[in-house]
Amino acid sequence: MKIQEIKFKGSPHSYSVLIGNKTLNLLPNKIKSLCPKTKKIALILDRNVPKKFKKFLKNKLNKYELVILNFHASEKSKSIKTVNLFVEKLLQLNFNRADLILGVGGGITGDVAGFVASIYKRGINYINIPTTLLAQVDASIGGKTGVNSNYGKNLIGSFYQPKLVVSDTSVLDSLSKIDFICGYAEILKHAIIKDKNFFYWLKKNSKNIFSKKPDHLNYAIKKSCLIKMFFVNQDVNERNQRMILNFGHTFAHALEINNKFSKKISHGEAVLTGMMLEARLSVLTGLCSYKTLNDIVNIYKENSLSYTLKKFSKSESIKKLLPFLKNDKKNDDKKINFVLLKAIGKTTQPNKNKITLKDLKKFSNLLINRNF
Repeated sequence: MKIQEIKFKGSPHSYSVLIGNKTLNLLPNKIKSLCPKTKKIALILDRNVPKKFKKFLKNKLNKYELVILNFHASEKSKSIKTVNLFVEKLLQLNFNRADLILGVGGGITGDVAGFVASIYKRGINYINIPTTLLAQVDASIGGKTGVNSNYGKNLIGSFYQPKLVVSDTSVLDSLSKIDFICGYAEILKHAIIKDKNFFYWLKKNSKNIFSKKPDHLNYAIKKSCLIKMFFVNQDVNERNQRMILNFGHTFAHALEINNKFSKKISHGEAVLTGMMLEARLSVLTGLCSYKTLNDIVNIYKENSLSYTLKKFSKSESIKKLLPFLKNDKKNDDKKINFVLLKAIGKTTQPNKNKITLKDLKKFSNLLINRNF
């Protein structure tokens, strides 16, 4: 199967995203051309990555002085403490800026590895190897890095573009259903906010994605990457247009914080919940039609995703989330800054829909209305 290459053209440099089966075979040559002075490579490696995949990487990189930095990826370990441990280790081993960090794992691993790369000696070479569907369609694109705080998710970080992203789809065969749902949530979000034709393609082909049919899966990954790049290219540092990518994430992040980043709910399940709540809010504020909402509801039903909303059958469950909305990074005053939906493929502009907590409390009874 042909390897797909997408090019991100931005500041401070452009880079390629390689998508397809066995793309990692290209890694040694890519390192040689992109990082010709590299002698040491640090692998910040998610412990969940399959052993055969780790062994494959070690063999491919045997010409370099290789250091394995194992990482137990979780929202709790996505912290300044973890970053400091990795930075101190690199300093101890005398890595220089011509050397290389490889982030190998899901989105959390990529966020942490990218952040370490961005601050180590003010910037060291970095290549991202996302090994989950979520990371391949979302977290690996755009250069956002960072860690969590007790005050909220992703509040400490930087923008730092990698030299290369290698999305090898062969590693996705080992993913659990929940991990796959996490990636699908972002694919669906990209369709909802930007491309109605892609949305209706998903209505027909989502089952093929969940059954991991290569052609359908590769197309969905590539399409998602292109949509995210569309927004990133317009707004690399997330001051305006890029905020549209946060559709569904205002409630999603509050849900994750409320659950103390526990395994009770995955990021993708939180996003699926958040998108539905924010789509309902779009209807309640008169921005969106019931037909648009029903199109989204149907795709949830057809792919057995409606379970993500079961906990929100009472208004109290939504009211519990409201205090955590205040620290969302899109906010620039005391109101909650939402990106809401107008139609499939079209959202409101950032900073145009701000709602007070008082008004959200009023909406909370309606957000669980069974007429939805």
